Amino acid sequence: MKKKMNLNIIDKKQIPQSESERQYYFMDIAKEYVSQLAAQKGSALTFHVTTFGCQMNARDSEKLVGILERIGYVETETEEADFVIYNTCTVRENANNKVYGRLGALCNYKKKNQYMLIGLCGCMMQEPAVVEKLKESYRFVDLIFGTHNIYKFAELIVTALESDSMTIDIWKDTEQIVEDLPVERKYAFKSGVNIMFGCNNFCSYCIVPYVRGRERSREPKEIIREIENLVADGVVEVMLLGQNVNSYGKNLEEPMTFAELLAEIEKIEGLERIRFMTSHPKDLSDELIEVMKHSRKICRHLHLPLQSGSSRILAAMNRRYDKEHYLALVEKLRASVPDIALTTDIIVGFPGETEEDFEETLDVVRKVRYDSAFTFIYSKRTGTPAASREDQVPEEIIKERFDRLLAEVQQIAAEKAGKLTGQVQPVLIEEINAQDDGLVTGRLSNNSVVHLPGTAELIGKIVDVRLKECRGFYYLGELEK
Repeated sequence: MKKKMNLNIIDKKQIPQSESERQYYFMDIAKEYVSQLAAQKGSALTFHVTTFGCQMNARDSEKLVGILERIGYVETETEEADFVIYNTCTVRENANNKVYGRLGALCNYKKKNQYMLIGLCGCMMQEPAVVEKLKESYRFVDLIFGTHNIYKFAELIVTALESDSMTIDIWKDTEQIVEDLPVERKYAFKSGVNIMFGCNNFCSYCIVPYVRGRERSREPKEIIREIENLVADGVVEVMLLGQNVNSYGKNLEEPMTFAELLAEIEKIEGLERIRFMTSHPKDLSDELIEVMKHSRKICRHLHLPLQSGSSRILAAMNRRYDKEHYLALVEKLRASVPDIALTTDIIVGFPGETEEDFEETLDVVRKVRYDSAFTFIYSKRTGTPAASREDQVPEEIIKERFDRLLAEVQQIAAEKAGKLTGQVQPVLIEEINAQDDGLVTGRLSNNSVVHLPGTAELIGKIVDVRLKECRGFYYLGELEK
């Protein structure tokens, strides 16, 4: 049984009705509790957030950090902290196993620290079987919540601190969107911006619609206002985030296409770069390609997941496009935006995949010639249609195909690397180089990495760089005088 914290419990009166005001109210209460505990401990309480998974999870973690800092916790690099949060992913089974493995170490830390809280949130928590396992075998966890109610974090902290039992708050789905809360950005000069949540696609291998819920688009005026505020705070690049950004706006009272939203964001003064992910091929419109063609700010990079090159397997995956449609899209994109860099996701070993199906995938890879690709071995996710199929591909065959695909992808990427050598290109400087503090590291519009001599004063600036040499998957450059 969890030990209740030694606190003077605050009597709650007149809790605000507005959700954002309600959460700020609970932040004030949580701040008082954290102050009490820090006084008992004799030092500030610390926290550590670990993020698994996608960029939407990374953006959610910035909200967690923002709230924790507002209520008085201080961030630390170690998991021997007073509050440890795992923001989890469940796209692949090994992500779940990784979390279970790390919880054992946290249990040992908690035995030595009476002030320690352990919280788990994110996609993995939306699986009922996971929550049951945590309730049975990991009773030392204090707080469990999912993807739909992350904005309630302050309120849930208050509940956990006041309680002598595990606090669990999981919602199956929601229509609610609450974004007006503290956020601590990882970078001062760039930021993710959620434009929609959830997914309606139900690919037969994917658990995301079950854990992220149905598609919900934010109102365009709220997105524009958020980006304008970010730009006023020094942001020059935004990454628009959604499970399928191409289907943005379909559920709004006044529907707006993703292309129309991009055209409005383009008008924001001071914003230099626009990125977005992820794009589903079935919803990539001619209108969007046209907007990209004429844009001065949309980066010359598109992540367009293929998953398989076999039309038969794509149908079994419920992807709702075929090989020919995908290749036609690529042709349109390259005709309109010749300098675009294309990246993709590919799954090897989907149930029923034959050698002929796999060769179709290799054929698409050779025809598209991706700048890079994320290649995955099929991961059976309980609860998805593909998991119950009897024609699972033997592991040794999957491994052999995966190695062949990886070799093909890497060879093509190596052949394409360096095509900009000798050119002068704008680079957004992001950080001091991790291996050499005499260098800084940044990115081109096409997402390629560049290292060049420089100092911290360049971070956050877009500068002209001459690309002198390509070293495989990155460039060495120098500031253009």
